[in-house]
Amino acid sequence: MLNSINSRISQVHLTSNVKQTIVAMLGVTFGISMYVFMTGFMTGVNNAQTDLAFSSLAHIRIYNDGPADHTNLAEKIYPNDIINLRNAKLIKYTEGIKNAASITSALHNQPDITDITTQVNINVFFKNAGNKVNGVICGVDVFNENKVFNISKYMVQGNWNELKYRADGIFVGIALAKNLSLKVNDNLNVLTSDGVTRNYKVIGIFQTNVTGVDKTKAYINVNAARQLLAVNQDYVTDIMINVKDYNKTQSTVDQVTKLTPYKVESWQMANQQLVAGSNLRDIIAVAVSLTILLVAGFGIYNIMNMTINQKIKEIAILKAMGFSGKDVTQIFLTEAIIIGLIGGVVGMGFGLFISKMVNRVPFNVSGLHTLPMAYLPKDYVLAFLFGLVTTFIAGYLPARKASKIDPVTIIRG
Repeated sequence: MLNSINSRISQVHLTSNVKQTIVAMLGVTFGISMYVFMTGFMTGVNNAQTDLAFSSLAHIRIYNDGPADHTNLAEKIYPNDIINLRNAKLIKYTEGIKNAASITSALHNQPDITDITTQVNINVFFKNAGNKVNGVICGVDVFNENKVFNISKYMVQGNWNELKYRADGIFVGIALAKNLSLKVNDNLNVLTSDGVTRNYKVIGIFQTNVTGVDKTKAYINVNAARQLLAVNQDYVTDIMINVKDYNKTQSTVDQVTKLTPYKVESWQMANQQLVAGSNLRDIIAVAVSLTILLVAGFGIYNIMNMTINQKIKEIAILKAMGFSGKDVTQIFLTEAIIIGLIGGVVGMGFGLFISKMVNRVPFNVSGLHTLPMAYLPKDYVLAFLFGLVTTFIAGYLPARKASKIDPVTIIRG
């Protein structure tokens, strides 16, 4: 019965000064909506950047890292003797990956691995008429390459699957095609570092929106790449791997390292700047959002304090009528919770509205048509909980102060 009376008193306080109540709710609404918007926007930016990066970046890469420095083996074997070697030469070891078929077969047995492709990467010069550009030819397994990188969706001209049947065909990046004045069905001359030259016909143009890739990279059939290097049919330079969760690659890297003597590198290890930038954006988004919530909390605290000062005589009368300090605390705490609940629900809705509006803003950069935005349910739940906790604390402190008021002192004046 007493709890029911406490709730009614709370409702009367909230409705007796509607403007003050609305201001308190708006503080919570603004804080939660900004939290939802900021986290959604930063997550969207990170996801967009990750999608762009993975257009040419696998989750895990296996490659031959090259030999250690063996230019002066005598000095290492006889460290205490006087040895003078001039113009020492690096001992040449076999490049690329041996027994690639057996390695890929073992990789298919790993439960976290979803897709695997092999590549033959060759540093070359692209020549067309008087123009010459330094770049990379990537010899690929057409089907598996598309599974790992989804390269077919980046095709501007041509059909990706056609590369499987064209030993003389080549796909070039859109910036490379522009620099060399190339169009589909034009001929392109390729010169390797060993002096081997060959002509290919441009059968397609792609655009990944990653400048470094579009300006320097071209794709040919993996068998054509092996013929260009005059190597056997098992030769590859890289094995590219995708896993179920690209944020959790370390356990897979540890397992794969046991299967091969070659370098096993996760995308996080190879792109620490990308990871650092993503983490910094997350920290900034959370810091800004929590600051907004704290500011809203201080606003509620001030409003509750003002309410208590205005209702101080009423509080004294209630305590004189037999209401305990606990009842007074419950009355004002209920008011704060109601403000938090209503402000939280409205804040989530308003935050979603702002996010939808921002998501429609044109942004024609790097293949994006609008500003990126993510809509994760956990962000809305966390925003609501943070707002409710902040409101609870902001309401509890003044409520506790009100519960300690001495009615005799107040009534006497």
